[in-house]
Amino acid sequence: MTRRAIELLLLVALGAVLGWVQSSAGWTFAGGLTGALAWSFIDGLRARRVVRWLGKADSARAPRIGGTWGEVIDRCRKLIKKLEKKAQNSDARLEDFLAAIQASPNGVILLDSSGRIEWSNLTAANHLGFDPQRDLGQYVRNLVRNPAFTAYLAGGDYSFEIQIDGPGPRPSQPTKISTQLHPYGKKRKLMLTRDVTAVQLAEAMRRDFVANVSHEIRTPLTVLSGFVETMQTIPLDEADRARYLELMSQQAQRMQTLVSDLLTLSRLEGSPAPGQGEWIDAEELLTHVLQEAKGLTLAIAQTPHDIDAVAGPGLWVSGAKTELLSAMSNLLSNAVRYTPGGGRIRAGWRMREDGGAEFFVTDSGPGIAAEHLPRLTERFYRVDRSRSRETGGTGLGLAIVKHVAQRHGGRIEVQSTLGEGSTFVIALPASRVRERVSG
Repeated sequence: MTRRAIELLLLVALGAVLGWVQSSAGWTFAGGLTGALAWSFIDGLRARRVVRWLGKADSARAPRIGGTWGEVIDRCRKLIKKLEKKAQNSDARLEDFLAAIQASPNGVILLDSSGRIEWSNLTAANHLGFDPQRDLGQYVRNLVRNPAFTAYLAGGDYSFEIQIDGPGPRPSQPTKISTQLHPYGKKRKLMLTRDVTAVQLAEAMRRDFVANVSHEIRTPLTVLSGFVETMQTIPLDEADRARYLELMSQQAQRMQTLVSDLLTLSRLEGSPAPGQGEWIDAEELLTHVLQEAKGLTLAIAQTPHDIDAVAGPGLWVSGAKTELLSAMSNLLSNAVRYTPGGGRIRAGWRMREDGGAEFFVTDSGPGIAAEHLPRLTERFYRVDRSRSRETGGTGLGLAIVKHVAQRHGGRIEVQSTLGEGSTFVIALPASRVRERVSG
């Protein structure tokens, strides 16, 4: 028998006893009925407290009631705690999910059935130029005012992505944003964005690279084809024949040099960076490239250049010997090619304030205008195309130098003044430099 039933019987019995005291059967019945009503009133108050508590669903402030209602409260309290824990876990997972979306390099926007922004990560806001908090609830078509996007949004065919202009550092240089909508739920839409500026730039660079390679190869091939046709159709004396063969040899050498530089760039880009296991005498590297430069000036300059080494500290450098030789040789050969005959060229090693070291080449050439300096390491970029072709340059030398320096944790630096010459530097970090101890 439950506590509520016992309480009911006791109150009814108490009322009946009080009525019986009056020595009347009617009073006995009335007393029992009064006891039952009193119990109903008290039980109703308890039920009301339970209902009010359930309305608040505060498990920490459960009313203290005994009996059946107390058991109901206890079970409800346990169920509420269980649901609260489940809700907390769900909230935590949702927060983790939203944090992951916030960290995504792609933009994510949730649109309601009317095209209003329900949620957006910061990436998408940056891509499209709106505020992810202030602009919640705004129509996306009012924030992205692009005719192509407006037509795409209204068209209803979202099986493809479109590209629109995003906010850039300057109005003349907007970013390129790829956008695609994905319907879900009840007419809601998931909008994804990604910045494809770098992809388009890389594609443009690829096209330019292919065009430049084609142009650089076509020129000597045209010359070779012309000389071959001439020698096949026109009788030549020995002197003309020898001269034509010499010119053909020069063009063939030009193509061979171009192919060799292209293969070098491909190898540098496709192989892992060199480790620090091999230590090379910096003086040995300097001596080797200086000898090559002196041989080059005798071959291409009517008046040989004054090429000499600058005394520096005894150093060991760590890296790939062939790559370092290639980069150093490119800097010296450029100095020889672009400095008028008889000019002065100096090269050497010196320490840097950060503990690293640098290989430098200084020339007395014509110098380079400031607007050209940021682009010097681009493939096939030339300040003076006619001068480069006259001296046999491929336009890839400084691109090779940049890649070698970066693979060794360093960088290329250029200082130049028109009419006063230039200084090119390969800077290496301290981790790849060790001073040679004499004795």
